Amino acid sequence: MKQQYAIAMGGGAAGFFGAIACAQLNPNIKVSILEATRQVLTKVRISGGGRCNVTHACFEPAQLIQNYPRGSRALRGAFSRFQPTDTVAWFESRGVKLKTEADGRMFPITNDSATIADCLIDSARAAGVTVRANAAVKTATKTGDCFHLSLKSGEELSCDALLLATGSNPSGYAIARSLGHKVQAPVPSLFTFTIRDRELTDLAGASAADVKIALKTEDGQKLEQTGPLLITHWGVSGPAVLKLSAWGARSLHECRYRATLLVNWLPFWTQEDVRRALVAIAQAHPKKAIGTGWLGGDRRASANLPRRIWRYLVTHKAQIDGGKRWTEVSKKDINRLVEVLARSQWDISGKGVFKDEFVTCGGVDLKEVNMKTLESRLCPGLFFAGEVLDIDGVTGGFNFQNAWTTSWLAGNAIAASLLDKQ
Repeated sequence: MKQQYAIAMGGGAAGFFGAIACAQLNPNIKVSILEATRQVLTKVRISGGGRCNVTHACFEPAQLIQNYPRGSRALRGAFSRFQPTDTVAWFESRGVKLKTEADGRMFPITNDSATIADCLIDSARAAGVTVRANAAVKTATKTGDCFHLSLKSGEELSCDALLLATGSNPSGYAIARSLGHKVQAPVPSLFTFTIRDRELTDLAGASAADVKIALKTEDGQKLEQTGPLLITHWGVSGPAVLKLSAWGARSLHECRYRATLLVNWLPFWTQEDVRRALVAIAQAHPKKAIGTGWLGGDRRASANLPRRIWRYLVTHKAQIDGGKRWTEVSKKDINRLVEVLARSQWDISGKGVFKDEFVTCGGVDLKEVNMKTLESRLCPGLFFAGEVLDIDGVTGGFNFQNAWTTSWLAGNAIAASLLDKQ
């Protein structure tokens, strides 16, 4: 019986998970992982602030796909076969327990990403997978049923099945194109907004628990998200901003990251509710300075209006003297403050990177991939997994779940297809 070989290009989460799945299902296949850099699983190690946000506690495929700005329809069937429940079970069966935090993100109970990296490395070793670092592939061609890889070192390799799990690395896209695939131009996703407002950025570290933000781009597109917002030294970040950047990734790229940001600081209040609350504060605390802080006594509001942000909105956005007593606040002042609380506005002048977790929008066109097996519809024996595909999720473990799901399906399909050829 002829020896069969499968190669996973990319030593990240998808490359490891796919290689392990393939080797476990068909131990007769010699499976190798080729990583271009010196260290494997780099993104696993740095993700989640070094804790690794493995997945998200969302166990209904119909709800899960709503967290993917691109690829949601294609993932619907995939998640019915391998979803967060399966991810949790896979790691726990190897002695790695996960915990769920209040926002649904799931981490190893050790709070250490090395736990996940070590688990993948140990599992690959146990399955007989060969892992090679500093093995950058220069070109890939196909003759008959065989793929031929030329490494930058000059080494030549051959395999019967090739899994592209190269993330957003341009070399992976180049190889996909060379094998006949279209690649949707990759652009950044999951990024923060740069705002040139010194008074705002001086509040770096202040956050609001629940705001509604909207984005208006030059092409007229309007997107909205609700959630926590964090003020930074360069502008704004936080879950609401990151989700908005993901959904508006391509539109923002096309307008060179110039857009208008609108923030409703009290999204669960009508403007009339806010007006009545401000009047009630003036009546209850006439001698208090308006810049002192929100004194409405409503937990919904106080949670969203920390004192530093409140003072900024009063003095800088509404242009009201923070030392003015409530009894001195005019009707015009109230009207301006109501408008500011409901519709603060800034010009976005650029983007930043979300920590070290760089996610892209774009990749191999999903129309050219069989999403049941992750095999190319154009080049039999070529498979894809992870971010090399035109799939991306919002922050919270969703991008890793895409990697686990697509690579597990691809790894099993590779094993099955080569088993049929034995």
